[in-house]
Amino acid sequence: MPHLTAIVAMDPNRLIGADGKLPWHLPEDLAFFKKTTLGHPILMGRKTFESIGRPLPKRKNIVLTRDETWSHEGVEVIHSPDAIAKMEGPIFIIGGAEIYRALSPLIDEWLVSHVHHSYQGDTYLAPFEIDFPKSEEAEGHETFTVKRYLRS
Repeated sequence: MPHLTAIVAMDPNRLIGADGKLPWHLPEDLAFFKKTTLGHPILMGRKTFESIGRPLPKRKNIVLTRDETWSHEGVEVIHSPDAIAKMEGPIFIIGGAEIYRALSPLIDEWLVSHVHHSYQGDTYLAPFEIDFPKSEEAEGHETFTVKRYLRS
């Protein structure tokens, strides 16, 4: 089983999305995401992929979808979390909310950008902290703080 790291940004109310997009534009957080995931496989749901609109460069893009007919050039498609066990890691889980929830039992650690300001939106991250009680600050920025949460 590969090492799975969920990477996500959320506001103080656990908001992670608004109409299929990020509710904020934080260039420093996007740079952190890019620096952290570059050269590694990233796994996401179909809706997240479609909101991005293209495979992210210099990363193996994997989309988990129940739609057996869905495909996209430059993307590996899987239809079940069971397929992850055969992969080699580390792999970064990049969303969305349904994927985080479905893969939560398999995730080894969370890398969370805690955005300091509250925003409006419609997609929230389910609590995960009870299973990941160990946390450490990884990076501090003016508009967000990154924390790493580890399984007990």
